[in-house]
Amino acid sequence: MKITIGQYEATIYPEGDGFTGAISLGFDATGKRLRVKRKGRTKAQVKDKLREVVEDLETGIKTEANYSVEEAVNDFLEKGLKGKAKSTIDNYRSLASKHVIPQIGAVKLKQLTADHLDKWLDGRAAELSTRSLRLIHQILERAIRQAQARDRVKRNVASLVTVPEGQEGHPSKAMTLEQAVKLLEAADRATDVRLSAYVVVSLLAGIRTEEARALTWPEVDLTARTIAVYRSVRAKGDTKTKRSRRVLKLPKKAVEALKAHHTRQSAERLQAGELWRDHGLVFCRQDGTPLDRWQVRREFQKITMLAGLGEDWSPRELRHSFVSILSAHDVPVEDISDLVGHVSTHVTETVYRHEIRPALTKGAQAMDKILKKRSRSA
Repeated sequence: MKITIGQYEATIYPEGDGFTGAISLGFDATGKRLRVKRKGRTKAQVKDKLREVVEDLETGIKTEANYSVEEAVNDFLEKGLKGKAKSTIDNYRSLASKHVIPQIGAVKLKQLTADHLDKWLDGRAAELSTRSLRLIHQILERAIRQAQARDRVKRNVASLVTVPEGQEGHPSKAMTLEQAVKLLEAADRATDVRLSAYVVVSLLAGIRTEEARALTWPEVDLTARTIAVYRSVRAKGDTKTKRSRRVLKLPKKAVEALKAHHTRQSAERLQAGELWRDHGLVFCRQDGTPLDRWQVRREFQKITMLAGLGEDWSPRELRHSFVSILSAHDVPVEDISDLVGHVSTHVTETVYRHEIRPALTKGAQAMDKILKKRSRSA
């Protein structure tokens, strides 16, 4: 049986228990005949497969029938995240390994449809937060886009679906003044916790966790009681925005904590000897190398437990607490915005809408007064 599909001639003939279809593509340089074959149980199945072959030939795309969602995602994680921060890459890998690959990784990318994705995302919405769903969709959309760029699939079905609303995520919260004082007292007692100074500085200066992890000793002036926030652990070491580059006056308690931390780190450096890797970091591992966010979280939770606050706190909530305490003690939002490195008060009011009610040096002065007043009334 001879048929014409587009500009190509094809033949379908019985073979074995079904049928075989062949499209002639002419001859190669040696005179050998070039043919593409597809098999099926019925003529209709074979004809559909031959049409797919012609579509690929006419668009110049040679889709891979066995290329799976898992392979596409893994290729994206390996090649598509160049220049991204390690924390971002780790987060993407974690989401993909937990929520994408086990669920739809075995599906052939060529067979993945918008309906399939809609149904799958709707099912995940019963368990995951909206933010997680959006990140998962982003991983898929970018993985398929990369596959498109390499002619492994014709269209990006992930771009054709709408991400559903998921469960309410874990809301950020802020400590009350009483809770913050308990935390600071616990940090003083926690002699076995290496990062107690990290907690004190983050709470009393309001710097971001990624800024604290990148802070170096040359940027700390304990005599002038200042820290220069010029970098972060983001990709390329930049702060979140240009406005985030700032010099902050430190409250006395933060200075005391940093002095004790410096003494302790010097002893660790001597003990490590040749194993010490000097990065100049204020907060680092026992060999001088950079910290990751999980280490910071574990150390932080040791102090919250010691303070009787439980372990349901994250390091980023120290910054929320900083904003909340200053706002509750009538520090103007304009000063708070300068202190936390926002481009405008609108950003501060939007990001910290639950903490804000209604600088640089003012923040340290305010914290000193707040803590002094609290200690007198205790």
